[in-house]
Amino acid sequence: MTQSSFAESDDLLRSLDRPSRALVVGASGGIGSAFTQLLALQGFESVHALSRRMGTGEGPGVRPGRIDIEHESSIAAAAQSLAEGAPVRLIVVATGLLHDSDFQPEKTYRSLDPEKLARSFRVNAIGPALVAKHMLPLLPKNGKSVFAVVSARVGSIEDNRLGGWYGYRASKAALNQFMRTLSIELRRQKPDAICVALHPGTVDTALSEPFQAGVEEGKLFAPHDAAQRLLAVIEGLTSADTGQFFAWDGRTIPF
Repeated sequence: MTQSSFAESDDLLRSLDRPSRALVVGASGGIGSAFTQLLALQGFESVHALSRRMGTGEGPGVRPGRIDIEHESSIAAAAQSLAEGAPVRLIVVATGLLHDSDFQPEKTYRSLDPEKLARSFRVNAIGPALVAKHMLPLLPKNGKSVFAVVSARVGSIEDNRLGGWYGYRASKAALNQFMRTLSIELRRQKPDAICVALHPGTVDTALSEPFQAGVEEGKLFAPHDAAQRLLAVIEGLTSADTGQFFAWDGRTIPF
């Protein structure tokens, strides 16, 4: 990975050829919305902002679209709608489920519930893998392109020192394995394409809100700042980095 300075918001992705398009899956979430706003400033022909709750657009060239990553038919339809146009150079999957009105992350194995575990895997691992299935063909055969998913450090098996959060940890670990495996296959077809998992740090969004009290001072990031840091990481990627797991500061995280 090459070093990339923390550039101004409208000059983050010089390594991706233009004209081209960018896609954000999960664009209605806190970090997904921030990605969309920043990408709208980067000179792409269009930025496709895909989410279950289709928005109205957040900047020049933003094209809202609908996708539900829990249903493959929705993913396939979204991919089909994007088949024509300029090359897609960047796909960011910014979806994730840690808690909702029905469940909280497990503190003990006694709380494990098969239906809730299955939903964690559907959203955090299976959904992004199916996005890859249908959208990796949109990447061009030549020139740098990036398929990046927002993962989490707690998905690192080697880094697990605290336990708990069984479903979230395991599903993010599965996501990381999907990305490593995808990168190996994709390298044979499109040698310049890059598949990576990214850890944004703790971001001030609805996902982290119930757990922010224990965050170290200065380590709770605004969504815009988190997205900008991750785009700086993406800018510095080379084909040698495919299949790896990077933190917001550009450091690799062990699987």
